Amino acid sequence: MKCSLKDCHGQYERKTVIHTVRQGGQVVVIDHVPAEVCAVCGDVLFRPETVQSIEKLLREMKQPDSTAPIYEFA
Repeated sequence: MKCSLKDCHGQYERKTVIHTVRQGGQVVVIDHVPAEVCAVCGDVLFRPETVQSIEKLLREMKQPDSTAPIYEFA
């Protein structure tokens, strides 16, 4: 599928990405999220079912599989 961004002539490719979101004052990183990624500009699209799965994961907020340090850019 052709990229949806104006003036980009790239095509979307199915890949997995790392999705980061701030939820309730916490930074949540979700790895291996299926997405369509433009090979030229890097635009990312999620399918509706993927968004629903992410929202469910954030609602449930179970114990994470691992943790990582967060640094402030000063």
